[in-house]
Amino acid sequence: MMAAACARTLSKVSRLVLDTTTCRLTNTAALGPRISMRCQGRAYGTGGAGFRARTLLAAPVRGSGRVLGCAFLLGGGFGLYQTVKLTLQRHLAEEKPNAPELGTDLKLTLYQYKTCPFCSKVRAFLDCHGLPYEIVEVNPVMRQEIKWSTYRKVPILMVNGTLQLNDSSVIISVLKTYLVSREKTISEILTCYPEMKAKNDSGKDVIEFGNKYWVMVQDTEADRLYPGKDTRKEEIKWRKWADERLVHLISPNVYRTPTEALASFDYIVREGKFGTFEGFFAKYFGAAAMWIISKRLKNRHHLQDDVRQDLYKAVNDWVSAIGKNKKFMGGDQPNLADLAVFGVLRVMEGLQAFDDMMEHTKVKNWYQRMQKATQRES
Repeated sequence: MMAAACARTLSKVSRLVLDTTTCRLTNTAALGPRISMRCQGRAYGTGGAGFRARTLLAAPVRGSGRVLGCAFLLGGGFGLYQTVKLTLQRHLAEEKPNAPELGTDLKLTLYQYKTCPFCSKVRAFLDCHGLPYEIVEVNPVMRQEIKWSTYRKVPILMVNGTLQLNDSSVIISVLKTYLVSREKTISEILTCYPEMKAKNDSGKDVIEFGNKYWVMVQDTEADRLYPGKDTRKEEIKWRKWADERLVHLISPNVYRTPTEALASFDYIVREGKFGTFEGFFAKYFGAAAMWIISKRLKNRHHLQDDVRQDLYKAVNDWVSAIGKNKKFMGGDQPNLADLAVFGVLRVMEGLQAFDDMMEHTKVKNWYQRMQKATQRES
């Protein structure tokens, strides 16, 4: 009777441990090394199926007391181990109530064009930080997927289904601020990046955002996040460079010739969300149009006749800024500048411009390290 009562009690403790939401436990078989005890020449283990009934039944009647004693001792010890472990984990959880697993409290939905460099930047950030998210591919012609939004560009990131974040750099800065410091909600952090109306170089009204390259953290957190003297300044500088210089080298290079333009639009149509007729017209008419437009872009951004040379120089300038003694601009781990530059360059993968860049610049080693750092868990 006592053995049965102890077994029931230990069973309840085990179920309590496994069902507790505040503590994530692995299979009990993995909690410790496989233990075996020899009683009457037979072995019993805590792993796998536990104590086998067939083995117990086969024990001689004379030694049944010792067998039950061994079983009780082992079961009691295991139950005590689990109880102590649960108590310790609860104690630690009470001491750190504001330290949940990163991102588990966020439901993120990214509205994007897959081949857009700004959307690629956001995916690079989310993947590098292990934040789970859903993707909604937007039809670039009709844009029905974002018809509910007054902001008509992508990327758009929806947080928990109610809060809308616009602009790739704002999205990244807001989320980084939230992950570093949990003192404020994302809604409160967003007020640090005010939306402003401005005019671009062509005199067209555009929406801009203040402070969008800044991670808004306290001084103590900033010292930990940016340990070097100029690391914060350099991160902001190269994030802006990715948006204001590097991104404008992509189109002139991927649409440089009619053949490259057609290959680029074949990739865009294949990876994007187009209807059958939309895809056909986008591929052939879009390729022809962008080949012509790329010439105008070359003049607007003061590029050389051989636009590849501008791409090579920009990429090599980036690699030189990282230096020979660092894996990333951020040191041993990518910072936001690394993720921005990688996100922009990544959209050229599979195209001639990308292959030429990898062959004629020094970016390959850094780029491969970034691929590993941003590998999304399946």
